[in-house]
Amino acid sequence: MQSHKQRLAWLSVILAFGVVAAACGSDNNKDNASSSGSGGSGSSQNCSGSITGSGATFPDAFYQASIDAFGDKHDLKVTYNAVGSGTGKQDFGKGLNDFAGSDSLVKPGDGPKDGEFMYVPTTASAITVSYNLSGVDSLQLSPDTLAGIFQGTIKTWNDAAIKADNPDATLPSDKIIIAHRSDGSGTTSNFTKYLTAASKQWTLGSGDTVKWPADSQAGQGNPGVAQIISGNKGAVGYVDLADATEAKLTFASIKNADGKYVKPTVDGVKAALSGVKQAADLTYNPLNAPGADAYPITAPTYILVHTTYSDTAKADGVKCFVSYLVQDTADIANQNSFSPLPDSMQQSSVAQLDKIK
Repeated sequence: MQSHKQRLAWLSVILAFGVVAAACGSDNNKDNASSSGSGGSGSSQNCSGSITGSGATFPDAFYQASIDAFGDKHDLKVTYNAVGSGTGKQDFGKGLNDFAGSDSLVKPGDGPKDGEFMYVPTTASAITVSYNLSGVDSLQLSPDTLAGIFQGTIKTWNDAAIKADNPDATLPSDKIIIAHRSDGSGTTSNFTKYLTAASKQWTLGSGDTVKWPADSQAGQGNPGVAQIISGNKGAVGYVDLADATEAKLTFASIKNADGKYVKPTVDGVKAALSGVKQAADLTYNPLNAPGADAYPITAPTYILVHTTYSDTAKADGVKCFVSYLVQDTADIANQNSFSPLPDSMQQSSVAQLDKIK
């Protein structure tokens, strides 16, 4: 029969072995976490090495915050350079990045070739109409008034059309200074697509670039437009909600398809997303969506991925990161003025990633 001292000795050995096993298990769990995604296609993919992306400035605040959080869990290094949707698509077509961010759809000449890429929706947010007017803390704008302002036919802030939208406001006679993007931009594309859909008065068309009035001012990226607005009394421009909030801009309420003036908020974006339908390629259009609570200038954004990667590690890295971006960032999105996608859209995005070869 074992003595009391012998039993204590054996117990010490068993406990020590348990501690070592637990430590090894902890290390193995970390290794598993660094080589797998957080669900969907990422769960069986290699999450190490490095991948690079470039493109849209619209989702940059959300992407950068997500990259930081992703880096705390995985060994894969992700770099995203916000250079605008147009440049991102060109980079992607030339093979200069592993994925591209774009708020607009790919057209002939943009860079990527049909059949060689896929759209993966990631998030959505509001495009604000931000302005700089002393003493005017609340402003309402209907689509026709907005069209007149941005195509230069409404030239001063006390114009009759703006007064009609704001009967109780005291509007100054300041000259309107239009601020817009200087680069090829998905934000420009979505803003002008909205005006095309919502106002018969709009004459400038839509696209990543349009021909703005000659006396307007151009800024690089959403931050560049925000800077013009901040620095010029009477200025007005279109800026994503995250950058407009960061720059402490004042933004207008926009009349939606149901005739309600709605401020740009994450809740307004979620309302606009609630009824959207996706096309077979997963693109969708939440602009001027119906619903009393829907913010009308709600814009989608996408990650463009290659259908086939020559480097398996790159393919696995893109699957792992973008899967995380779509499925595991709801809190990050809300905190940075973006809306997570509805569950059904998240599932279709992950299924899209599974098609990558």
